Amino acid sequence: METYRVRLYSTGEVLPEMTCSNFFHSSELFHMIEKTSGQRPYMAVATDAAGRVMGHLLAIIRRRCTWFPPFLYTQGRIYSEGEYADDETSEEVFGQMLAVLTRKLRRRLCLYIEFSDLSRKMFGYRYLRQNGYFPVSWQEVHNSLHSKPPEERLTDKMRGRIARVRQQGVETREARSAEEVHAFHRLLRNYYRLKLRRIIPPESQVQALYESRHSRIFVTTFKGKIIGGCVCVYSAGNAYLWYLASRRKSYPHLHPNLMTVWQAIVWAWKHNYAHIFFLDVGLPFPQNPFRQFILSFGGKPVAKYRWFRFSIEAFNRMASWFYRE
Repeated sequence: METYRVRLYSTGEVLPEMTCSNFFHSSELFHMIEKTSGQRPYMAVATDAAGRVMGHLLAIIRRRCTWFPPFLYTQGRIYSEGEYADDETSEEVFGQMLAVLTRKLRRRLCLYIEFSDLSRKMFGYRYLRQNGYFPVSWQEVHNSLHSKPPEERLTDKMRGRIARVRQQGVETREARSAEEVHAFHRLLRNYYRLKLRRIIPPESQVQALYESRHSRIFVTTFKGKIIGGCVCVYSAGNAYLWYLASRRKSYPHLHPNLMTVWQAIVWAWKHNYAHIFFLDVGLPFPQNPFRQFILSFGGKPVAKYRWFRFSIEAFNRMASWFYRE
């Protein structure tokens, strides 16, 4: 096995030049997180003997507050497996970056580290196990957009619901101003306030995503009021619906989530993206209403692993035993 030099970067000023096709491991997202209060980025960069960048992996440390013990803690979050110069050595490079990154996050007293949205279920399995991570079976959902129009994947019932909601005056479009993004963020904050696993991004981060050419903020309106919206990111030929929120309890008959998701799918299809992936479609329970709602747009469920590692060794061993395969 070739040994690569792995360095960790926590300030954008010294980041090396890298090819960034994956937004979730890009220098652009690194700089966004760097400017966000309560969050800190760590970019692991692996280079070979000639100094060429062979891979990089971005982890985000987030400070969280809860109503339950430990009340205040930090979490490490990593979306997908990173970006690599050579597919044949990607897992080997990943393993070496993972070891360095895990040591650093544990020293930062992260309560737990979470990996999600890996491209393949078994990617990095051996290296994640070696570093103390345990897998939890998870169902992820994506829609294919390259084979046929999204309308053809809908049932007659769903097409009728979309048509009725549209006739009532509900419209979903791109946000047109910072003021609309501010209104959407207020809705997002209220929507996720009581959802324990979700982290509400600060408004500065949502505004930065609004200004980025790699993302879009969609808002759903009714009679001039914003009743829903979502944040979508576009990376490596695919679309990712990252955050979704609505006033569905105030407007249950208008189904704001329905129009928001549908417009995000249609926009991605019109702009020639191959797939749209739905991040965090819910906990891996057999009966998951939100996941079933997303699947009603003609999506495909895919069995994956989501990997976790707790810094408290006794708790990590207990969780590993509970989720043993």
